[in-house]
Amino acid sequence: MEPILILGIAIVVLLLLALLGVMLWIWGQTNARIAAIDQQITQSVEQQRSTTESFAQIQQGLGQLSEASRHMEQVGKEIASLGDLLRAPKLRGGIGELFLGDLLAQMLSPEHYELQYTFRSGERVDAVVRLAAGMVPVDSKFPLESFQRMISLEDEAARAQARKEFLRVVKKHIDAIADKYIRPDEGTFDFALMYIPAENVYYETILREEELGEEKGLLEHALQKHVIPVSPNSFYAYLQAIALGLRGMQIEQQAKEILGYLGRLEGDFRRLQQTFG
Repeated sequence: MEPILILGIAIVVLLLLALLGVMLWIWGQTNARIAAIDQQITQSVEQQRSTTESFAQIQQGLGQLSEASRHMEQVGKEIASLGDLLRAPKLRGGIGELFLGDLLAQMLSPEHYELQYTFRSGERVDAVVRLAAGMVPVDSKFPLESFQRMISLEDEAARAQARKEFLRVVKKHIDAIADKYIRPDEGTFDFALMYIPAENVYYETILREEELGEEKGLLEHALQKHVIPVSPNSFYAYLQAIALGLRGMQIEQQAKEILGYLGRLEGDFRRLQQTFG
């Protein structure tokens, strides 16, 4: 074969190899570029998905906030409706009895209490708590009208006068409970509980020290009448104290000691109120 022909073939082969190398390099660069672009697209899609999820969470949160706002508005309306309901004197007592009954149901088994217990005289107490040695009468008193009148006044003199009226009403309740429901001859103990179904009313009635005029010493008056005022928070503690104090004792011999213990417990509640109030 002619040397020139061989040289030509060799040159062509070298050119083809060079071209192939260039194409392989270009293909590698292109693949790398495509991979980088694909990675960027994937990251962009992930970011978009994350953004979409964030917007979805924000939208869900706004929806929950809107629902909570509607719920709060509804609760506000219900509270207002309850306030209107409590303004009716006839229904107000029923609400207090309802709260008392619900609390007793949560604390005691059915055989240990009775609602709307009727004495031989025809007088009906809201509840009695049955202990081994006898019954503890519990009446629900809620002087809301005079309480609302008192707290709504801004004039100091008018407020003081309204407080006197409020305490007078409470004292009247105490006297009525003592006269109607403390009946040892019918199986009750020589004392009763006056359940006040609202902590703020209980505070103004019992715990507040700024007693006015002739109503000063309302708690002492209640204890003299053997009537123990209790709030929802203190009711359970009093029941425990009563059950503990009366266990294995004769009420005729130990009533004064029990009342003294309850009086000291009331003092503890007062100091606790002053500490955390």
